[in-house]
Amino acid sequence: MTDQELIDGCLDKKSDCEKLLYERLAPVLYAVCLRFARNQMEAEDIMQDGFIKIYAKLHTFKHEGSFEGWCRRIMVNTAIKYFKKGSNKNEFSNLEDVKEERFESKAIGKISEKELLDLIDELPHGYKTVFNLHAIEGYRHTEIAEMLGVTESTSRTQFYKARKVLKSALQKMQLVLI
Repeated sequence: MTDQELIDGCLDKKSDCEKLLYERLAPVLYAVCLRFARNQMEAEDIMQDGFIKIYAKLHTFKHEGSFEGWCRRIMVNTAIKYFKKGSNKNEFSNLEDVKEERFESKAIGKISEKELLDLIDELPHGYKTVFNLHAIEGYRHTEIAEMLGVTESTSRTQFYKARKVLKSALQKMQLVLI
């Protein structure tokens, strides 16, 4: 079944199409939720809310870009709203004029994607959120700042700090891998 047939079926409230849409997208979208959540239960809550929004907004899909990408953006926005509801504002700190440092590590080529994602998951939640939005989802710091209700420099700072923590962890791994 094509995406269009699936969308049309969901718009016609066909439960088999709704189930198939969920089954098709759940693994990819759950991975997105896990990257932003503190734990699996929170990821499941985010995913449930995100799918409710996807079904409710299906009629607005304009077929500009991929359907999966459109759903992914809804899920990311749902995760951000979930993040903003909590008392996470204290997780952001601000460093003005932070200098970017070059990062090269031999450990990167020797660890698996899962190990790297596990390292990212261990970051403090504010760092993890900004890192995922910028490095993985590709948002600019101005967009991240707007989404999270922080300044652009705070977004940059969180990203810098996340990279610094990851760099330290990778350097420790490199010593173990040698």
